[in-house]
Amino acid sequence: MKPEEFRERYGPVALVTGASSGIGLAIAEELAARGLDLVLTARRTDRLEAIAQRLLSKQGVRTRVICADLADPDAPARLLAETDGCNVGLVVSNAGFNIRGAFETSDASAMAAMLIVNCHAPMQLAHGFLPRLKARGQGGIMFTASVEGLVGCPYSTAYSASKALVVSLGEGLWGECMGTGIDVLTLCPGATESEATEGMQGLRNLQPAAEVARLALDHMREGPTYVPNEHYRQMFEGLRALPRREALAGMAQNMKNRA
Repeated sequence: MKPEEFRERYGPVALVTGASSGIGLAIAEELAARGLDLVLTARRTDRLEAIAQRLLSKQGVRTRVICADLADPDAPARLLAETDGCNVGLVVSNAGFNIRGAFETSDASAMAAMLIVNCHAPMQLAHGFLPRLKARGQGGIMFTASVEGLVGCPYSTAYSASKALVVSLGEGLWGECMGTGIDVLTLCPGATESEATEGMQGLRNLQPAAEVARLALDHMREGPTYVPNEHYRQMFEGLRALPRREALAGMAQNMKNRA
């Protein structure tokens, strides 16, 4: 899709959550390069303001910054209220975080917060924005999930479960939106170069966030799910082809061997 066609379908404004770093930042930068104005949300307002100034100077796009902590259950409703009347054609629900390690050692309050950010926020944002997109007759919703949402991953159990909800949410909405002009894509990245992966031991085949963003936006019309990293695409296709017990046992043993 040519940039002008992309802007016509998904512009003039795109909303990106978790836009201060990693994949969210890369998606914001790629959208700006395609000529869309932006609404960027994250907790770090100072960083968002700096990004907005840079994108204005480099790409000439207008950016609105909204400080939002999506661990607050009321944050999606506030984002919806603050963008009322704004012609948002693309919603990128990207904010999220992970918890790794043995399930019983994970902090219970951290897991609760993760469910709010990873599950509650994308569901409520989609619920609020979908009627607006349908009223426009075209547009899109992108969810950032993970390859770990495709199979229950031992030692990443709670995070994997949260992303499984996002995958199912995106797949269901993709089916419901067929023929409406609304594209739904669930992005399932593998290991990606970002602040979240800095210092993590044993990660291989990391993909640059800018590449993830470009490929995801190029595949907006090819839902319901998309894995941008060829290595992880093949890995998880192989795992899903195995009997589930065999796949899970092998994954668990592999993680134990790394410990």
